[in-house]
Amino acid sequence: MKEKTTDDLKRELMSAADIDAYIKENQAVFVDKTVIELLGELYQRKSVPKATLAKQAGMSEVYVHQVFSGRRTPSRDRLLCLCIGLEATLEETQRLLKQAIYAQLYPANKRDAIILHGIVHHTSLSQINDKLFTEGEKTLF
Repeated sequence: MKEKTTDDLKRELMSAADIDAYIKENQAVFVDKTVIELLGELYQRKSVPKATLAKQAGMSEVYVHQVFSGRRTPSRDRLLCLCIGLEATLEETQRLLKQAIYAQLYPANKRDAIILHGIVHHTSLSQINDKLFTEGEKTLF
């Protein structure tokens, strides 16, 4: 089965006469994982020790463990730091932001554009923060 894009799903939803049929037809594509589950899957794929992740994300190991155990919910900026620390792709980062009900990175926003560029080019968190600071934008931490 061909994977459906968000635009595909939106078109189907808008043209569907019956919501029940739409739900039944698209049950397999609905995201039913929590942010923590998605983050955990990403962490498993990247196989980075949590101590290394904490350092690369500019966080304490305790905080990282609390996030992965579900005891803490990261803010948008903290989630971005984790994505940068995990060297997540732009698509993985946007999916996590969307699932957390945070604004996705938007290239028409200067701060987001700097972060986007850093993610795409695997720039370190400290370099991204330096550029944000130089441009008069709020740093990620």
